[in-house]
Amino acid sequence: MNSLRVLSCLLMMLAGIGQSYAQQSSLTLYGIVDLGLQWQKIDLRDAKSNELASQRIGVASGVQSGSRWGLRGQESLGGDLRAVFVLENGFDASNGTASQGGRLFGRQSTVGLQSDRLGQLDLGRQTNLATKYFLAIDPFGQSFGQANMGASFGSTNTVRYSNMVLYQTPSINGFRAGAGYSFDIQASQLYADNPGLLNAKNESTDFPSMNNPRAVTLGATYASGPWLVSASYDQVMGNVSIAGGAPPSIPRAWVVGGLYDFKVVKLSAAYGQGSGGAFFGQVPGTSGVGGTGKFTVTGGSDVLFEQNFRNRAYLLGATMPVGGSGALFGSWQVMQPVGEFSGEVTANQQIFSLGYSHSLSARTDLYTYASYAKNYAMVRDTSSSMAGMGLRHRF
Repeated sequence: MNSLRVLSCLLMMLAGIGQSYAQQSSLTLYGIVDLGLQWQKIDLRDAKSNELASQRIGVASGVQSGSRWGLRGQESLGGDLRAVFVLENGFDASNGTASQGGRLFGRQSTVGLQSDRLGQLDLGRQTNLATKYFLAIDPFGQSFGQANMGASFGSTNTVRYSNMVLYQTPSINGFRAGAGYSFDIQASQLYADNPGLLNAKNESTDFPSMNNPRAVTLGATYASGPWLVSASYDQVMGNVSIAGGAPPSIPRAWVVGGLYDFKVVKLSAAYGQGSGGAFFGQVPGTSGVGGTGKFTVTGGSDVLFEQNFRNRAYLLGATMPVGGSGALFGSWQVMQPVGEFSGEVTANQQIFSLGYSHSLSARTDLYTYASYAKNYAMVRDTSSSMAGMGLRHRF
């Protein structure tokens, strides 16, 4: 009985401390576990006109939403000012390993200041503004492998920059804008313009800062009633200390797009251009079913530097509610090469995708999807087919 009284007193004391803490700040533990079965087949014709094919099927993690767990919190600093932070870990739920290169908090690691009147300033590893502002416009929510708009608009493909300072204005009559600068994106690069150099990767911040790949991200979004309109611009400056000297190319990408909600259906559209290289975020497959080598275009790199690389991209999409707990969504993407690059025989990439999600509860849903890409990665006679189904639980 004495031990029960002691335990009871301790619980009451902890409850009192928690209530006092909650009056000044908040702390939330959250996460997503997403697992399913995924099939992928890639067919291509190589330089010698030989037919090559690769086909895989298996358990995949993070198809609809990347599996993750995280902590987010805030503390009132008086008046309208708050200190905020997010620590978010990504993991492969099929085998328990860390994603994002094994980082502890690879999805996001930020601390900042937030004000309803002045906006928000965040420092640390986080997604670029193209990813933030086009998430709702993409019918596939920047997920489902090659079905998401990032397969044609690389800067929207969940691109993350480390060592970034990002400022976003408050929402003013539905309008919000932002600007960010990364002193070292800490991502792998493929320098196609520099003789004798294929890949470069910064494992840690180098000094001086010009020896690191740096990035600028700009964006604006406007939401009012059924309308959502967004625009973004990204560019990466290469490492000047690499073999062969500073890269002559600067990868740039801009995107404009919007969404209109007719209640019975949401229609999406986007247009963008890229030059001087390309941005690559998520691979076309997920977990153990991802592509490699030519299938991911850059051999696993995150940014391609190539002067002659130019492209245009288009997207049309729709999302339609089904019953009270389902949603049917689909999209058509086109990515057009402008000129020749890397000696490849290029052609227009087209991707046709269809998906369905059904809510079993407020936190659990089932999903299925299928996607077909013609002239995948803008390589003529290369196709990629994907299909999958799975279960997502949020906590």
